[in-house]
Amino acid sequence: MAEEAVSRNFIEQEIDKDLAEGVYTEVCTRFPPEPNGYLHIGHAKSILLNYGLAEKYNGTFHLRFDDTNPTKEDMEFVESIKEDVKWLGADWKDHLYFASDYFDIMYECAVKLIKKGKAFVCDLSAEEMREYRGTLTEPGKNSPYRDRSVEENLRLFEEMKEGKYQDGEKVLRAKIDMASPNINMRDPVIYRVAHMTHHNTGDKWCIYPMYDFAHPIEDAVEKITHSICTLEFEDHRPLYDWVVRECEFDPAPRQIEFAKLYLTNVVTGKRYIKKLVMDGIVDGWDDPRLVSIAALRRRGFTPESIKMFVELCGVSKSQSSVDYAMLEYCIREDLKLKKPRMMAILDPIKLVIDNYPEGEIEYLDADNNLENPELGTRKLPFGRELYIEREDFMIEPPKKYFRLFPGNEVRLMNAYFVRCESYETDENGNVTVVHGTYDPETKCGTGFTGRKVKGTIHWVEASHARQAEIRLYENLVDEEKGVYNKEDGSLNLNPNSLEVRKNCFVEDSFGEALAGDSFQFVRNGYFCIDSKDSTPENLVFNRIVSLKSSFKLPK
Repeated sequence: MAEEAVSRNFIEQEIDKDLAEGVYTEVCTRFPPEPNGYLHIGHAKSILLNYGLAEKYNGTFHLRFDDTNPTKEDMEFVESIKEDVKWLGADWKDHLYFASDYFDIMYECAVKLIKKGKAFVCDLSAEEMREYRGTLTEPGKNSPYRDRSVEENLRLFEEMKEGKYQDGEKVLRAKIDMASPNINMRDPVIYRVAHMTHHNTGDKWCIYPMYDFAHPIEDAVEKITHSICTLEFEDHRPLYDWVVRECEFDPAPRQIEFAKLYLTNVVTGKRYIKKLVMDGIVDGWDDPRLVSIAALRRRGFTPESIKMFVELCGVSKSQSSVDYAMLEYCIREDLKLKKPRMMAILDPIKLVIDNYPEGEIEYLDADNNLENPELGTRKLPFGRELYIEREDFMIEPPKKYFRLFPGNEVRLMNAYFVRCESYETDENGNVTVVHGTYDPETKCGTGFTGRKVKGTIHWVEASHARQAEIRLYENLVDEEKGVYNKEDGSLNLNPNSLEVRKNCFVEDSFGEALAGDSFQFVRNGYFCIDSKDSTPENLVFNRIVSLKSSFKLPK
């Protein structure tokens, strides 16, 4: 038991303590996204952490949309978030909620605070409020409207609700302490006027609660026990506790903060991604060069790989950045034993085996994955004309080049030895066809030991090959310059982040493959059938990740 306690992260230790002391009898956690954009890899950590805690303690997990700001929210984002959370394996069962469902309760809480003398209607403009607020080293000044009577505040707040005031004309503020060292406690705004149509409540309301007021009420109403959030909310915790206490909720939820997940050289800011989408630089919020969860899913990452990544990152109080290469390591580890190793030619030239019978096709056995025999075997068509990679032939090769060149012999993977006899070029000197001869005795699996070759290359039989479009992705960001331009704050984009190759060939074993299916392409990396653009007639593959990595898992 002692060993188990040591291995628990600091949040689990706090939950253990709360349960042992009887503060709570069960655990209830939530993931509360604002539906104003697509979720990204950082949100995945929060989803998996909150859901994982609920699972570990046999508790309850809620998905709640924090939709208190109608200016930015959209049902498109609601649906995308639900899909992402479900895809990651976090099951909210019948616990799907919207903050806007509690607008009546929030209004009643605001009225309660007014009646207790803990809130007042303020007429200061946003600019005046900033002037009154003070600084980190100087206390703020009380609003001249702070001492309005309870009756006047109730009347004005009711008039705000009835739509008698313009946006920004009046706000409701909590009455706490303008001299507090924590600026969040200096009479924060808890309600503002906003004449906006809400996606869930329509035009019922023209006043909306501020996040710092609404969020603790949402948690309390749902009887959340542990409000797990990221570190930037640590300074907001005193206000969170104040709202719960003054609104007289019992039992009170407890906020615990952990460090955000930061990935190096990636774009996660919603306004930056929105601009990339609007400017047509990326193909929507799910462009495979982004790290939104939808983009990672489309590129071919798996829930298992993201869970592995989050577990490797751990749960901590200290902020740090993680190299994107670690995420790539996790997807390689997840796929290497699960997926078949197929043959695909990304830059084809034709290889004609002159001494192979014309019109004849034979079928050769190939292991789907040498490291995992359980994936079985498949039959590969083999004939006189094949496609090979352009880089696997050179007219005048350098030393230690063991692939095809005039006079040299190589093994065709799962097939025969082939010797290069000649080649053809176009008017520009580019090789178009390589001619060779094969040795029938060298058939793979026949036990041939007569001689050895140093090179093995992959191939696709031409008459059965399927043409495909293959998209090779690199980092969207210029890694040498960093994400942001220091002079104007713009993004330093990599102009070579996407290379599209349309004239590629894959073996015909992909006939029954579905959108989202992934494979290892021999020597070329892991690839996924694109879920957006691919059709059975026109296969489109996204490269998930290359085969090689410099990343080493820390010991």
